[in-house]
Amino acid sequence: MQYASVTGFVRMILIILLIYFGVKILARLFAPLLIKFVAKKAEQRFGDQFGQFQKHTQQEKPKKEGEVTIDKIPKTKTSNKDVGDYVDYEEID
Repeated sequence: MQYASVTGFVRMILIILLIYFGVKILARLFAPLLIKFVAKKAEQRFGDQFGQFQKHTQQEKPKKEGEVTIDKIPKTKTSNKDVGDYVDYEEID
């Protein structure tokens, strides 16, 4: 049976601490760069979407003054007539 030595245990703890603090220092150095990169990508995506929206609105025909258009398609209400019978009743005192 093999047992772990004290020096091996201390060495393992030191390696774990070195890795922990190394990652912590690297995160402080590279986190601002990563955040700038992500923000720039998000800005590009929003800009592209806004550009597509502008192109879409510019392609529409110019409207005459006072002309009204409705772009929304009304939702059709579907009612189920097989729900049951309505019974009209009166209260009796």
